[in-house]
Amino acid sequence: MTRHHTGGVGVSPTRHCVLLSAIAALVVALSAAIYAGAGAAADHGPGHRRTGDTLAAAPGTGDAAPVSTGVWVGTWAAAPAGGEPGTETDGMAGRTVRNVVHTSVGGTSARVTLSNLYGTRPLTITHATLAVAVGTGHSAAADPATLRRLTFGGATTVVVPAGGQAVSDATAVPVPPDADVLVSTYSPTSAGPVTFHPRARQTSYVADGESTEDVTGAAFTGTSAYWRYLTALDVLGGEADGTVVALGDSITDGVTSTPGANRRWPDVLAGRLRAIAATSTSTTGGRATPRYGVVNAGISGNRLLVDDPLRGPAGLDRFERDVLDRPNVKAVVIDLGINDILRGRRLADPQAVVDGLRGLTDRAHAHGVKVVGATLTPFRGHRGYTGAREAVRQRVNAAIRAGGVYDTVVDFDKALRDPYDPRGLRAEYDSGDHLHPSDRGYRKMAGTVDLTELKGLEVLERREEPEGSARAVL
Repeated sequence: MTRHHTGGVGVSPTRHCVLLSAIAALVVALSAAIYAGAGAAADHGPGHRRTGDTLAAAPGTGDAAPVSTGVWVGTWAAAPAGGEPGTETDGMAGRTVRNVVHTSVGGTSARVTLSNLYGTRPLTITHATLAVAVGTGHSAAADPATLRRLTFGGATTVVVPAGGQAVSDATAVPVPPDADVLVSTYSPTSAGPVTFHPRARQTSYVADGESTEDVTGAAFTGTSAYWRYLTALDVLGGEADGTVVALGDSITDGVTSTPGANRRWPDVLAGRLRAIAATSTSTTGGRATPRYGVVNAGISGNRLLVDDPLRGPAGLDRFERDVLDRPNVKAVVIDLGINDILRGRRLADPQAVVDGLRGLTDRAHAHGVKVVGATLTPFRGHRGYTGAREAVRQRVNAAIRAGGVYDTVVDFDKALRDPYDPRGLRAEYDSGDHLHPSDRGYRKMAGTVDLTELKGLEVLERREEPEGSARAVL
C-alpha cells in the first residue's frame, strides 16, 4: 500500500480525509457558537436593542433556544413615562407583577424588554415568565401549555442597572395575534421608584411573594391600572415584515378608550393590517399593503419640545428610544404637538413646533424610516381652549398640509372635526372632554390612515421643500 509521509508518520488517504473532515466540522461548530454567543450578548446591554434581527440566536438554558427563522418585530410596547409615585422606598420588593399586554401580530418565539429607567438602584429580577392568557385575558390565569420561564444570557436571574434595561433571550412559544399575553416578574428587593406606564387602560395583577409560574391566577389578588417594568414584547416569525410605531400623547395613548377593550387608534390600525394580511391578496387599490406589527409609543400629557418628570421626556428626546430602537422599524406615525399648544404658560411658537416635527423626520430618514405625520385635532370646549391657541393649531396644521414636514400626511383634524364648527370635535367622535376622542373617534382615526402609505422608504433623500411649504407658510 502506498503511504504518504507527514513528519515521519504514515497516514492513509482515507484517514487523512476523515481527519480533515473532523477538523472542518469542529471549525464550523466553533464559529457557530461564537456567532450565536455574540448575537445573544448584543441583546443584553443596558439601553440597547437590536433593530434588524432576522434569526433567533439566543442559546441558553431552560426554554431559551433558537427554534425558528423569521423577522423580529414589535408586537406590543409601552413607553416608560416615569417613576411610580409611592414606590420610592419599597418598589415592588417581595411581590410578583403580572403585566397583561395585547399582541398586534403573532410569532413562534418571543422576547421581552424590562426597564429600570427610573430606578435609583439596580433591579434584581430572580424569576420571570411569559404565557398566553386564558380566554379573553380578563383574569390573571395563564394557558399552562404556553408558560415559559424567561432567561437573560442563559440565566434566570438578571440585574438591571439603574437607568438601564435588559432584553430576555428568545424563548420558543406560539404567540397568537390579537391575543393577551402575561409577563410576570418577581424581585426580592427594591430598586427604588418603579419604572411604569400609568395610563394602560388595561388591568394587570400583583401577588405577594414569588408566583411567576402560577397558571391559575389565584395568587394574584391585587390589581393594577399600570404597566410596570415591561416596555416591549417582540416576536419572531413570518406574519410581519417590520414594525410601525405610533408616537404621540394621550390621544395615541388612548386614555378615553374603553378599558380592557383595545380600542385605541393604534389597536384599530393593527386590526386593519391583520385583516388585509389574512386575505388572499394584501393589496389596496392595486398597491401592496405592508405586513407590520404595531406598537404604541404614546404617553399621556407628552410634549414635543418640553420634558416633564410626570409625563415623560420630550418627543425630541425620546425619539431614538421609543421609535428608532424598535426591531425592524419601517415607519412611524407622529401625532405630537397639541400639548405644546395647550400646556405651556406662554403661547406656543408655531414655527418651533413645526421645526421640531421636521427634525424628527430628518432623524427618521437617517435610519431609513418613513414618517407619516398627523394634523393636530380640534379642542374647542376643552378647559385649555383659547382663540390664540386655536390660531397656533391652525398655523401648525397649515404647515403640515403644505408639505416639507413629513413624507405623507394623515389628516386627523379633517376626520374628527365638526363640519359646522371645525374648531371642535364632531359630537359622536368626542369622549366628552372635547379633546380626546371616543371609541368611535379612535376608530375613525385608524380608518383614515392609508395603509399603503406605511410602506418603508425606498429613497432616503429628503424632498426639496416646495414653494409655500412649511417654512414659507410660517
